[in-house]
Amino acid sequence: MKQNVYFVSGIDTDAGKSFATGFLAHEWNKSGKKTITQKFIQTGNVGHSEDIDLHRRIMGIPFTQEDKEGLTMPEIFSYPASPHLAARLDNRPIDFDKIKRSTQELSKRYDYVLLEGAGGLMVPLTTELLTIDYISQEQYPLIFVTSGKLGSINHTLLSLEAIQRRGIILDTVLYNLYPTIEDKTIQNDTMEFIHTYLEKNFPGTKFLLVPEISEI
Repeated sequence: MKQNVYFVSGIDTDAGKSFATGFLAHEWNKSGKKTITQKFIQTGNVGHSEDIDLHRRIMGIPFTQEDKEGLTMPEIFSYPASPHLAARLDNRPIDFDKIKRSTQELSKRYDYVLLEGAGGLMVPLTTELLTIDYISQEQYPLIFVTSGKLGSINHTLLSLEAIQRRGIILDTVLYNLYPTIEDKTIQNDTMEFIHTYLEKNFPGTKFLLVPEISEI
């Protein structure tokens, strides 16, 4: 597989990964990098991924041929839970081979693939496999999404230690300003703290802001 697949994860299920993934794909496409997004495993849906819908709206494009083929949403489970539980409740295992084949095909057709995970880094995919271990196993560079809500510094720093421990390449940290909040005191301080921490401990990692997206 070409090394053009980036895994997108975040501090938790409410970090705004889908907004951030759609935004980054939009920016990369605008700069001439032909980029597609893929939802690793979608839960809480039937037959179609609502996260892919959101990506396309933010990217400003219609559904792609790859969406219609199911390549961008290879595994969908009906119950809104972590993948290991959703798979158990739907009474079928996650088909990791299907996911990898789909990712590989997308990587042939596009310059870059943004592979959005489900929930945070430590979300279990099976009783034996965590999301972060899948990223490490596949050797995907990581794009990590955080935000300025209360608790984000703690969640972010714990995640960064886990990333470092597993030798995962942290390509970019996306700091999500969405949704809009009136009191930006915590948001601004958290942004400065995380940015400074990255400069000191992850000097090769990019730090980008995901702006407030008013129209989706």
